[in-house]
Amino acid sequence: MSAVALGTPAVPRRRRSDDELKALVAEFNDRLEARLAADPADEPTADEVAAWAAEHFARSLAVACSMADAVLPHVVAQHAPGVDVLFLDTGYHFSDTLVTRDIVAQDLPITLVNVTPAQTVAEQDAQYGPRLWERDPALCCQLRKVEPLARTLPLYEAWVTGVRRDEAPTRTNTPLVTWDDKNGLVKINPLAAWTFDELQTYAVDNQVEVNSLLSDGYPSIGCEPCTRRVEPGEDPRAGRWAGFTKTECGLHT
Repeated sequence: MSAVALGTPAVPRRRRSDDELKALVAEFNDRLEARLAADPADEPTADEVAAWAAEHFARSLAVACSMADAVLPHVVAQHAPGVDVLFLDTGYHFSDTLVTRDIVAQDLPITLVNVTPAQTVAEQDAQYGPRLWERDPALCCQLRKVEPLARTLPLYEAWVTGVRRDEAPTRTNTPLVTWDDKNGLVKINPLAAWTFDELQTYAVDNQVEVNSLLSDGYPSIGCEPCTRRVEPGEDPRAGRWAGFTKTECGLHT
């Protein structure tokens, strides 16, 4: 099983060809280029990008959310109420993250889609041995995050992520809208230009649910076995896969 929605199960919503979808990306970026040529500081706001996404994709849109906070679903749902919000339920999440997920599903006008791996944790342990995340975190992420999402995204024409340029050097050049070659659909990053402080300010101003771990030393939250608290002055993602050279789970690379 790859995805189960709380409410109505996700169904294929793809209508247009890859070429048609790529044309929408090109149109957005052509207009963006012209806008920035007139004023380099005039990058579209997150609200504008979310409105564009809702206009062009309607019910063929999905929002990916790790439940570190509900800012991204909140921004998108203002323009696309009922939008599918994909949560990768790896089986290894902090209880705080699962609590956040349940509150978001109840409080926001969204459809929560709980995306699960092909194997339970016990089945994975039986095949690969216990604590795979400790021996081969890349394979564990592939099995419990990358593959489940790859089976789910083809249902849609576009997906929205909360990737921000300030999160890591690997994300510095994150575009607002791009074609996702890896998954074969449009990828939209409305919060790309935001800072962590702007994210927190939006959450406070709009009374958006935030994972309690963010105020407990976890500025970047992943699976519990692979995430530690971050010391003052450390990179916000230093607590992810500590002790490994790994810096990304593979969803955005």
